[in-house]
Amino acid sequence: MTSELLTNLLTDLAATAPAQMLKASFWVYPLVNAWHILGIALLVGAIAVLDLRLLGLFRKVPAAALAAGAVPVAALGLFVAAVTGFLLFAVKPLDYAGSSLFLGKLAVIIAAVLNLILVRRNARWRRIAQGGPVEPDGALRLAGLLSLALWTAALVLGRLVGYFL
Repeated sequence: MTSELLTNLLTDLAATAPAQMLKASFWVYPLVNAWHILGIALLVGAIAVLDLRLLGLFRKVPAAALAAGAVPVAALGLFVAAVTGFLLFAVKPLDYAGSSLFLGKLAVIIAAVLNLILVRRNARWRRIAQGGPVEPDGALRLAGLLSLALWTAALVLGRLVGYFL
């Protein structure tokens, strides 16, 4: 995609009705931002509990029971954060697209989601999630540690974007 085409697409995005409403309304932008924070809290809170379980904490809680409750909460959080994040992006898309902090945040989120997909495809994780009496192995512990690091980095970069953009 050429730079001119991307610039035109981002300019068009900023001119859409939702973007204009977010810019013009006293209440809409802060409410969307609050929902974005709620989505992040649901996502990272649920993921952190699962990651800590993968790392060996909360061993008295069966991993399957933890996953049964936390995975849907994390999925809902990811959905809410993604939708509201896109709406917030639409307010200043050219500024965000030109920000190395924002692009870094996106890269870290993509890496975290890829890590999540790899965990869900892991045969041992599937046995754990189905209630098998299996404990996480080294690969799953590493994935849990990586997940905690990536989601923490996404949070930090997201806050920095808010301060510097």
